[in-house]
Amino acid sequence: MAHLLGAEGLHLQYPTRVVFDSVTLGIDEGDRIGIVGRNGDGKSSLLGMLSGQIAPDRGRVTRRGGIRMGVLDQSDTLGDDDTVGHAIVGDRPVHEWAGDAAIRDVIGGLVPDLPWEARIGTLSGGQRRRVALAALLVGDWDIIALDEPTNHLDVEGIAWLAAHLKNRWPRTGGGLLLITHDRWLLDEVATSTWEVHDRVVEPFEGGYAAYVLQRVERDRMAAATEAKRQNLMRKELAWLRRGAPARTSKPKFRINAANQLIEDVPPPRDRLALSRLAVARLGKDVVDLLGASVAFDGREVLRDVEWRIAPGERTAILGANGAGKSTLLGLISGTLAPTSGRVKRGKTVRVGVLDQQFRELTDIAGERVREVLARTKATYVVDGKEMTPAQLLERLGFAREHLSARVGELSGGQKRRLQLLLVLLSEPNVMVLDEPSNDVDTDMLAAMEDLFDSWPGTLIVVSHDRYLVERITDQQYAILDGRLRHLPGGVDEYLRLRAAAPAPGPAYAASTPLASSGSPGPAATGSGAVARPSGSGGSSGPLAGAFAGATAAQRREARKTMARVERALSRLAEREAKIHEAMVASAADHETALALDTELRGIRDEREALELEWLEAADLAE
Repeated sequence: MAHLLGAEGLHLQYPTRVVFDSVTLGIDEGDRIGIVGRNGDGKSSLLGMLSGQIAPDRGRVTRRGGIRMGVLDQSDTLGDDDTVGHAIVGDRPVHEWAGDAAIRDVIGGLVPDLPWEARIGTLSGGQRRRVALAALLVGDWDIIALDEPTNHLDVEGIAWLAAHLKNRWPRTGGGLLLITHDRWLLDEVATSTWEVHDRVVEPFEGGYAAYVLQRVERDRMAAATEAKRQNLMRKELAWLRRGAPARTSKPKFRINAANQLIEDVPPPRDRLALSRLAVARLGKDVVDLLGASVAFDGREVLRDVEWRIAPGERTAILGANGAGKSTLLGLISGTLAPTSGRVKRGKTVRVGVLDQQFRELTDIAGERVREVLARTKATYVVDGKEMTPAQLLERLGFAREHLSARVGELSGGQKRRLQLLLVLLSEPNVMVLDEPSNDVDTDMLAAMEDLFDSWPGTLIVVSHDRYLVERITDQQYAILDGRLRHLPGGVDEYLRLRAAAPAPGPAYAASTPLASSGSPGPAATGSGAVARPSGSGGSSGPLAGAFAGATAAQRREARKTMARVERALSRLAEREAKIHEAMVASAADHETALALDTELRGIRDEREALELEWLEAADLAE
């Protein structure tokens, strides 16, 4: 296996502390390396040194000659005046990138909803992040380094990214460096894991599940001076072995060792006991959504939602970005009224909300953390033990030295810890969590999950973090086409439903002359067809003049070709729709579903060839 990059004796020091000391490591072809560690321990600095963006104080980084390395860091370098299309594919001719299936796959996976000619300055932060990721992934790199690429991606987008990263390197022979707090993505993609801690980088075999086992063994063999972290990770390992069957088959697991380590660890949650406590705190009535609908500016976001939330219910809400998840949370928490229908709340309900914007911290930004804690209740009971607010905050990974910091000066992860503590101290019996994994590391997520294991209330969670969803909730719902649907099969069922749904054409096809005229060409098939980017009509588009000088006979022949291709595409669309219906009907029949999937892939390959033929003929016909 060829060597790509190496680092020897790296030392990095900032004015207040040493970040790394004598770090030596390497990356070979085929390596997909996940990088984990607490916020502030140096993960991004490590990536900066390996990519050449940060110069180490001592040591050196060497690369094999000619190595190309692409980096997605957490900064935003896109130009506001640039367009989505130009930011992604640059000045490449349209026929070149539109004919590349790999580029179309990236565009369809990350930015299918963004207008091709939209200015970057008009996009939201999440949309800009997706454009930056797409621009990187369409490139030809030997090593790709990604720093928190799942920020602003939904569950479906993360599943696409995992498949893309796994399938990319067997084809190109390159390597991957991946910083992420998304533990499901780590387990899906990583062949090894680097833990950044205490000025060193410690390697582990396998993804997150294997890393947890090896870390527990490391702590046990070292006599566990960090007893609190060890116990927490043993509980995490117990859930991985008992509650996530898909992970237990990993060949890296030493099953006997794992079973020995967890033999005295109880299940993460006693559901019966928690349910009894929840009923005692709440009564039988929590929140009922009765035919509730919500519309904004005449557009219906939620339609006829019927949901009676039970005491102690632990539910996750899934859905694409913009599907209405936060709107649903607003109905439950009472911050939003339905346009029609009604919301009924129990008399004893007290809702606590962990939102994405840190709203409850805005008014106290100038205060010190210890001053804020001084106004809260004196003790809080966790697992039958009384803890002070400061102890509880420390359990959530908040360093004691930061108790004197002003709230407004805290990092995103520190604010999230304080925010969660204040919500818990308000003693709600219904907890609403809107993307709770934002800005936090894997250790914080494990601590948060540990707290919720013993929290006796009703829990409603919106999150793109699949691991967290499966870890702390017992059932999942999805918002599909404005309606709330129960998912007995969990996240896997949601992804199957999304894959089986008719896919809209890419945004860059939406404003072509063909699409706007209503012709049944590729842009109108609803099957992810490739057409010219927005603005390509007339004489100023990227394809204008590509076939200048065509004779009248050639144009007539091209129009005949277009008509033939459009008929063929229409037939393919009908076949594809029937296969999607059959896949939904045979979801429990693995062999039939596999055969249908194979047939579907064949149709998509045939469609791609036809679309390219239509594209060439259309420009000749003009």
